[in-house]
Amino acid sequence: MSSNGGAPYGADEPTSFGLQPPRPSAGVPHPDSVPHPGNPYAAPTQVVPPQPPAAAQDPGAGRLIAGRYRLLSKLGHGGMGTVWRAKDETVDREVAVKEPRIPDHLPERERANAFERMRREARAAARLDHPAVVNVHDVAVVDGQPWIVMELVQGRSLGSVLQEGTLGAREAARIGLEVLGALEAAHAAGILHRDVKPDNVLLGRHDRVVLTDFGIAQIEGETNLTDTGGFVGSPEYIAPERVLGQRPGPASDLWSLGVVLYAATEGVSPFRRSNTPATLQSVLNATPAAPASAQGPLAEVITGLLQKDPSHRPNATQTRALLEAAANPPAPAPTQVVRLGSADGGDQGWGIRLGVKALTVIGAGVVAAAVAAYLVLADPFAGSTPDGWKAQDLGTKVGSTLSMPPGFKKLPDESDSDGTIVRYADPSGAVRITVDRDIKKDDKDGEIPGSASEKAFADWESLKDGEYTWDMASDPAPSGKPKETRWKEREAAENIIKYTTTSSTAPLKREARVLYYRADNGDMHRLWIDYPGEGYFTEDSRDIAQTAIDNWKIHNP
Repeated sequence: MSSNGGAPYGADEPTSFGLQPPRPSAGVPHPDSVPHPGNPYAAPTQVVPPQPPAAAQDPGAGRLIAGRYRLLSKLGHGGMGTVWRAKDETVDREVAVKEPRIPDHLPERERANAFERMRREARAAARLDHPAVVNVHDVAVVDGQPWIVMELVQGRSLGSVLQEGTLGAREAARIGLEVLGALEAAHAAGILHRDVKPDNVLLGRHDRVVLTDFGIAQIEGETNLTDTGGFVGSPEYIAPERVLGQRPGPASDLWSLGVVLYAATEGVSPFRRSNTPATLQSVLNATPAAPASAQGPLAEVITGLLQKDPSHRPNATQTRALLEAAANPPAPAPTQVVRLGSADGGDQGWGIRLGVKALTVIGAGVVAAAVAAYLVLADPFAGSTPDGWKAQDLGTKVGSTLSMPPGFKKLPDESDSDGTIVRYADPSGAVRITVDRDIKKDDKDGEIPGSASEKAFADWESLKDGEYTWDMASDPAPSGKPKETRWKEREAAENIIKYTTTSSTAPLKREARVLYYRADNGDMHRLWIDYPGEGYFTEDSRDIAQTAIDNWKIHNP
């Protein structure tokens, strides 16, 4: 790590340093956009400006690597290499090639560590199948050194964009969701990124967001590589537990995402100080000012992710819910008043405001469901139930308790039920909740999967094979993808299934949020919440699902 000259810090030191405000384009690059040691938002390491300025040919351009990759021009450089735009002459396409750049004076052991770290970058990224993770095409070994060949991302880095000004809340949340998706894919594969920062977030064409530079990633099961005299990473984005030398986990990458979102919306980097020791000290002890530009769910998720204690930070599922709420705020208040009569048929009822589209598309039944739900949400991190919600003991066979909004009624038992399945619905039937349990001691044939993830994938394969439930149409086929997650700090799995009903006259788009959990005694629990997939009440229904999941209690976890 390097410092900004080792300047002393004390009581008069500023708490943060502002990013550059928006400035009109004058056709000349701003000095801060040029890479130099003191510029924390230097040119990214793997990004292609849409219209690069003309420049003299870079030394080394024209060199042929591994007999197929022709170096064209330098794109940038990072701590471990220089990235080139290159031409793959075998398949006639442009690629990005990362050249290892290791100082000659380093001891042989540290040079070997650096080369191994580059190989890890390639292995880490190549193991991930996600649109927000850069694709690795090849690793070419030249004179014993690994050159990483990647897709060429057309666009700019988030660091470069922030030199021109801050992002709006919806755009920041959209980018945050994509980075979160990349991190979820990495964490599910046992990989910690450890260097999430604006320069490593690329904004490509067609609104694509890509997380790159897995060069210091930690891969589960592999030996740690530590440079002499410290650790690797960008000081202002390193989580406190890493500064203290504690074992990091997924929450450490989420901390870094929180710092990125703070800088992107507030225009200041919350922990940056005049030198590295002061920056690390602020990471450990400083509390940033509350977000001002970011409001509502975005401010909530930023504040939550910047909790010093990793156990107090929202997990990936909670983070996603808040970012989705920030990226897709509710529609404007509707304009038409609908008077619902009293129970005795009189007109002394109460009213709610609805737009004409709501009345004609979703019908009065869904309106009643939204009214009955009393959608007053609690803090998702606290796990408390909203006012009016009631905890329902689902019985000894189901073995859990679930909180639901008022008005939800238990549906009749299915004829083939053995008591391990219960179903509830709101009065209109728009929102339906199913809870079931497979009991391990009754599993004579060993059919219960060994993990929640295995159960989620087994269910999903059944759906894809045509064994549809709850009138799911086969054309178009349901969409979704099971993934591992954490529920109440324990291993779980979930899937969000989107489908169309089989009705021949008025097919509806629906969505199901499914959570799987395998208890210590081997019992498999599943919570399935099904609701409208589009319309005015979709977001409210998603809030019901999230709150129900947060407050689900299994009697013998």
